[in-house]
Amino acid sequence: MSTEVLPDRIALRSGRRARALVQMAAHDLDVLVLGRQANVRYVTGAPQLWVAGTRPFGPTCVLVRETGAIHLLSTWDEGIPDDIPHENLYGISWNPTNTIAALARIDGAATARRVGTDAMSPLFAQLLPMAFPNAELVDGELAMRAARAIKTAEEVAALRSSVAVAEAALAAAVDALTDGVSEQTLTGVLMEAMTAGGVSTPANQDVSWVTSREHPWRRAVGNGRVHSGDLVAFSAGVLAGGYVAEVGRTYPVGSRPGAAGLYRRWDALWEKLAGVCRPGAACSELLSAYGEAGEPLPPVPVAHGLGLGFDPPVVSPQLPDTAAAERLEPGMVLSLTGYVFEPGVGAVFGREAVLITDDGHEVLTTSPFPAGS
Repeated sequence: MSTEVLPDRIALRSGRRARALVQMAAHDLDVLVLGRQANVRYVTGAPQLWVAGTRPFGPTCVLVRETGAIHLLSTWDEGIPDDIPHENLYGISWNPTNTIAALARIDGAATARRVGTDAMSPLFAQLLPMAFPNAELVDGELAMRAARAIKTAEEVAALRSSVAVAEAALAAAVDALTDGVSEQTLTGVLMEAMTAGGVSTPANQDVSWVTSREHPWRRAVGNGRVHSGDLVAFSAGVLAGGYVAEVGRTYPVGSRPGAAGLYRRWDALWEKLAGVCRPGAACSELLSAYGEAGEPLPPVPVAHGLGLGFDPPVVSPQLPDTAAAERLEPGMVLSLTGYVFEPGVGAVFGREAVLITDDGHEVLTTSPFPAGS
């Protein structure tokens, strides 16, 4: 396997960049200053391996609407697309005034009227006006959310590839599911298969767990091993080429009285959720689908966008007004969660990747549920 750091393909990055520029125009932004890594990669197509981990906001990328020029914080050329010239790179500095000086030299900085940023810190709230002296600083994350919510054809292809790796890893873990196996072993099998598929970065850490028979949305209290009669949930998430894929399934170990009825309830819930997945539907209808199926809402988002991270829309019981205000559009790719619980039996958890199409939807995940469930 090649270890060379390569930029995203030109069709992928140019399509995303075009969407960002359209949204800059729609939000009347002359310049966009980005610090969040998913946004930076969306615009530049450059994976930045040295910025892993939590860090404060910093102006990592600058996109100028009038020229389409990209200026990027980078200490080397490796992995930088050839449409970002060397002279448009500015280096890391412990002194933030050096960074501000680099931004001030960008063509268009002095004349920009509105500059959007995807985040802010108290320090850069004071310093950025020095780089853009005639500009009003506004929220640029709104433009990036609008751009990232709708996937280009190249992005959908990238997500399909990521989903394929996640499903292969899930299948390997399911094959290892036996009475007595530990949850850690199942996680290790899934991670090993994921790495064999060319992906070394998981999208989540909680990979497998025995569902509780006493409390919804809790894992079983025990010795960390699987036993006959358990319902075992798997959540396979991978980050492949920057794109997140998620697939969830629940498998029984041996027989469990009441499990078949629980799976039928999940099927009925999924039918309601899938029926909402059409252009123009209010995202709040996904929340209503639980009530229509006679199931309580889960404490986690029912749906969120897949892409370069956790994309819009986010459909959560904790954000009902947001869900009511947003609508599904062609090109959105959702991670859609179904969850049902029965005391004394356990829970059935399922998560699908769903593409909203012009006339409905397409389920991108193909992993089966247990036969006869």
